[in-house]
Amino acid sequence: MARPTHRVLTLLELLQSGGTRTMAELADRLGVDERTVRRYVDHLIDLDVPVESVRGRYGGYRLAPGYRMPPLMLSDDEALAVLLGLVAGRRAGLTTATGTASETAAAKIRRVLPERLARRLDTVLESLAFTAPPGESAVPGTAVLLCVADAVRHHRPISIRYTAADGRRSERTLHPYGLVAHSGRWYVTGADPEIGEDRTFRLDRIADARTLPGSFEPPAGFDPAQHVLAGFATARYRHDVVLRIQGTVEQIRARLPAAVAAVEELPPAADSGDEGWLRIEVRAERLDWLPPVLASLDRPFVIERPDELRDRVAALADRLAASARRTAG
Repeated sequence: MARPTHRVLTLLELLQSGGTRTMAELADRLGVDERTVRRYVDHLIDLDVPVESVRGRYGGYRLAPGYRMPPLMLSDDEALAVLLGLVAGRRAGLTTATGTASETAAAKIRRVLPERLARRLDTVLESLAFTAPPGESAVPGTAVLLCVADAVRHHRPISIRYTAADGRRSERTLHPYGLVAHSGRWYVTGADPEIGEDRTFRLDRIADARTLPGSFEPPAGFDPAQHVLAGFATARYRHDVVLRIQGTVEQIRARLPAAVAAVEELPPAADSGDEGWLRIEVRAERLDWLPPVLASLDRPFVIERPDELRDRVAALADRLAASARRTAG
């Protein structure tokens, strides 16, 4: 059971997320009655936290405008963890539309650190190099991200204004199951109750999100990350590639991850001691990258379609054979 101190801090966290929180909502989130909520609010006021009471039908509690938490005291390990997290998040594209937020946050932390520790952390950051290029800056708005995350956690429907890749705009209701960060972009996946299907949306294309009344129950065992990856692998592209490759799922996934290919295990042939075959489906805009990948797998394979891929694989084989016969002269 949560201790009163923990609940008081949870109350402060809820109020800091912004807006007015109703008495009923706070009681539900904290798992206490409304009388206890009032007592916790009194505790915060005793600690000089400016909690305001809002009267009326939609009244409740909120923090006074302009309130900020006092500075945190960080150990060496904590300060390093925070700064590295900010740097890595910015490089990976895991930021919000407030593009300078991670930089200004890092600068504020740097300013309040003891000079000895600040110099040591500067040494780490200045000597740090990354092998991967910076992530693309397709970032969501802070308000959108926070609203969606809150709805995911508390199983609440949301209304979103969305702009598709072709520029079409729509407003729809979503039952969000989870947030997924993939390749420098944020996605939300869930059910669209109007069409009765699961959908995935890019957060940076959501112009506005707001919580709706009610709640929903997400399906048991649903894996948001796997659902998003499977959606990438089965999306419509210019080429529909079907292969059969002899090997294990682990061998295939080493070169064709879940976001690229769908893998299906085929039933073993009768009286065959050979390693099993897998059916691979790949949807791609271009085919030029596939022959080198198939060569790197170094596994027996059969191309079911398209014929253009056969020609490309044969051309690569000819080039490799010609290079193998070439001698230094």
